[in-house]
Amino acid sequence: MELSQAYTSLLSDMGHTIPLILIVLTGLVIVLLDAFKPRHVSIPYLTALVLAVALGLEIQTIGSQGGTAYYELIRVGGMAAYVNAVILTSGLLSVILMKPYLERIDHNIGEAYALLLFSITGMMVLGSANSLVTIFVGLETMSICLYIMTALIRSHKGAIESALKYFLLGAFSTGFFLYGIALLYGATGTMMLPEMRGAVAVSDSDTMFWAGLALLLVGFMFKVGAAPFHMWTPDVYQGAATPITGFMSTASKTAAFASLILVLYYAVPAETWNGVIAILALITMIVGNVIAISQTNLKRMLAYSSIAHAGYVLVGLSAGTGAGYSGALYYMLVYTFMNIGAFGVIAFMEFDGKEGSEQRLDSLAGIGYKKPVLSVCMIFFMFSLAGFPPFGGFFGKIAVFAPAIDAGFIWLAIVGVLTSAVSAYYYLRVLVVFFMKQPDGVYDFDASPVPFSATAVIVLCAGVILVLGVAPSIMEVTMSFFSSSITTTAAVLP
Repeated sequence: MELSQAYTSLLSDMGHTIPLILIVLTGLVIVLLDAFKPRHVSIPYLTALVLAVALGLEIQTIGSQGGTAYYELIRVGGMAAYVNAVILTSGLLSVILMKPYLERIDHNIGEAYALLLFSITGMMVLGSANSLVTIFVGLETMSICLYIMTALIRSHKGAIESALKYFLLGAFSTGFFLYGIALLYGATGTMMLPEMRGAVAVSDSDTMFWAGLALLLVGFMFKVGAAPFHMWTPDVYQGAATPITGFMSTASKTAAFASLILVLYYAVPAETWNGVIAILALITMIVGNVIAISQTNLKRMLAYSSIAHAGYVLVGLSAGTGAGYSGALYYMLVYTFMNIGAFGVIAFMEFDGKEGSEQRLDSLAGIGYKKPVLSVCMIFFMFSLAGFPPFGGFFGKIAVFAPAIDAGFIWLAIVGVLTSAVSAYYYLRVLVVFFMKQPDGVYDFDASPVPFSATAVIVLCAGVILVLGVAPSIMEVTMSFFSSSITTTAAVLP
């Protein structure tokens, strides 16, 4: 597209990005509404409604042929629609969990929902970016909102400390990311991802290109919580309000991994970087699973679990094939329901008055009989996270391990299976505490009933991961987003 045609196609581009526009406008409306009518009862309902509408619109375009909008800066339809649908699903489920949770702790403020919508805006831009500039804009929009959301409970010192750590380390990683973008542009003369593969083939600045890509990977690895760039993850997950933790652990990972897939798929020859991704996957799986064993706080344990699952996704990416990329996208869908459900259960079992940040796992001994619906759902989530059949987590791991084996990384898949076996110890330990340990009488359970809306979300998540395990046919959808021709020649967008 010529630059002179950018404005003539503006209305058409806006038509292709209606979900994104709806979310931005609703976020602005909530800011104004909360300014004049603080904590208005309609704010969470309005947020959920807009997310549901946007989700419906994105689902309708998943099967369409992908294209671009706004002077080819972002992608629409196809893979972009799928990624946006996963992000919107995470946001919608999180909003339903947030409302009763924030009301219980007297923080049901409008800015929480506005920030969530603005962060989703950044995630959608990041996950469908077709340019390095768009990636940076989406990444920073998402990150700034998440920094603030982490410190939403201002009276909690742990939340403030977590947000400060997140902000400082995030700002540091942004420096790497931005410097990487500068080097990549200097080496290729373009910011557009599909043009980079051809540009680097004729470039005399190979060193500059690979240095830029290395710095870019540092930024991505920080955002997905991969080792050795994972240090912020346990503190942030532990300090943030629990439904917000579930949201950031799923939606932000989906957006960052989707953007990384676009960079690796369109801009870089696979044979030149997949060994590096494999090493990062190895380190991440080992670090996440081994350290999770020693955790006594449930939120912190799931934080290290989240690091380990980032390693599993990287196993799929290390294959450098369409099957590996599609497996990673499928895994993020399953992971979204597993983690939203698990953090939802934890959110309504807290009774320490500090959003579960100081509550030990042993304090939940015997709670399986106090809150049976949530506890039974937790069985589904723990078994799925550990990779047991017939749950979605089992097929998710097959989806990322099988392409790695086909690509020759048999040793990496073996390590993935072994670390999954290690993870079964700390996942099943949760269920042992819930059902097989007697309460010692020191801790006072929260006996208040769980709101119907929250229970419905948790049960829905449990049901979905079972359905995805029994009928994982959605992997065929994700596979349709990739064609082998693009990985061998210069990419041309449809």
